[in-house]
Amino acid sequence: MRIGISCYSTFGGSGVVAAEIGKSLAAKGHDVHILSSALPPRLIGFEDHVTFHEVSPSPYPLFETAPFTVAFASVMADVADRYHLDVIHAHYAIPHASAALLARMALDDKIKIVTTLHGTDITVVGRDPSYLPMVKLAIRASDAVTAVSEYLRQESIKTFGVNRQIDVVYNFVSLPQFDGNTSNCRVWLSPDSAPVLTHISNFRAVKRVIDVMRIFEAVHREHNCKLVMVGDGPDRLEAETFAREKHLEADVRFTGKQTDIASVLACSDVFLLPSSTESFGLSALEAMSYGVPVVASRAGGIPEVIRDGQDGFLAEVGDVDAMAEYAIRLITNPGLRLEMGGRAKERALTTFAEDPIVEQYQSIYQRVLGWK
Repeated sequence: MRIGISCYSTFGGSGVVAAEIGKSLAAKGHDVHILSSALPPRLIGFEDHVTFHEVSPSPYPLFETAPFTVAFASVMADVADRYHLDVIHAHYAIPHASAALLARMALDDKIKIVTTLHGTDITVVGRDPSYLPMVKLAIRASDAVTAVSEYLRQESIKTFGVNRQIDVVYNFVSLPQFDGNTSNCRVWLSPDSAPVLTHISNFRAVKRVIDVMRIFEAVHREHNCKLVMVGDGPDRLEAETFAREKHLEADVRFTGKQTDIASVLACSDVFLLPSSTESFGLSALEAMSYGVPVVASRAGGIPEVIRDGQDGFLAEVGDVDAMAEYAIRLITNPGLRLEMGGRAKERALTTFAEDPIVEQYQSIYQRVLGWK
């Protein structure tokens, strides 16, 4: 097949998943064209059968702001026409699915559109009255729609009242990519060999980054440990200020955005994800694939990924004390941590394995194309 994939060029879940799907499809021999405003971080390095197309709206004095959706649609239509694409897989309802619908009109309906809903396009942007009609149109007019969890599928139906099939296709992880000696990264993250707690996100309000800091403060009060904060975003400064005011800065490392997530996870003992909601929780799944048990909130699609008491521990949103207690239980009981980490890794690499989930997407492409 000849497949176009449109996505954000972010470190967040939608950008990661879109890039990984593209690479996996290319490895299976499909021709993949990825369209984004910048090169997605997971695409760094040459990939056979993958072509990247950068979307950059041209400035024009009449426009107060560059019309990104129109520019995206124009590039989509051009790429689809020149490379004879069979299907466009749009990750995120707006602007990507909206742009795909415009591109299809420009091509006289000669291309199929599959839209994947990732979360905030439904739970945040989609509920904004300014965007709700366009998100609803994207869901209704796409040839197929997928959601990354059953929770998100139900939220989409409830929010937009759409009467159509929405397939649940979970996010996935590849086999762990870390082949090095963990002693090197342990020295970097924890010179005194103290347990390492880790959080990875875009540091937005929904991630409850200050809850991460409070959990660590409570754990640190009882046991020597380190905290690694990977990512960047609007709440980073508040988190850094918290660490400084609580005299924790010597034991907290803010790394900023990182492409080498593997080294961090390979040297982590507990992963913290106290979000107020998650459509899926890809960062938690990636931690699980490295054998790291997760302490998270019982919110959104997280319980579909983490089995409470088996792969990690779940607590109510905002229950910092419970999450701190779970983290303490894990770092003070190596046997329990290794046992739960082993189950987490097995679940990540079986239930959420790459090949079967990419096969689901291939089947959806074939269905909308009428190939079976």
